[in-house]
Amino acid sequence: MANDEIAYSLSHHAELRLAERKIEWDWVALTIAEPSLIEAHPEDPTCQCAYRAIPEAGGRVLKVVYNRTTNPWHIVTIHFDRRMRGRL
Repeated sequence: MANDEIAYSLSHHAELRLAERKIEWDWVALTIAEPSLIEAHPEDPTCQCAYRAIPEAGGRVLKVVYNRTTNPWHIVTIHFDRRMRGRL
């Protein structure tokens, strides 16, 4: 399945973060499809964290936490991760 064919579901928390922080959906989709870094979630083995620097956001690093064991993949939260700035 091509990345553009993958559907996602969003938690209420993730929906709020998109709106509150003015995070564009295209950035989220690109971060999941082509991450610069993937880490296992430290507390939930069903989730992973994808990171990608977003040039349109001043180079800030977007972190998307999602569950790949669900169909569709379930996005738990989305935010810019200050600790990763300049590391990718």
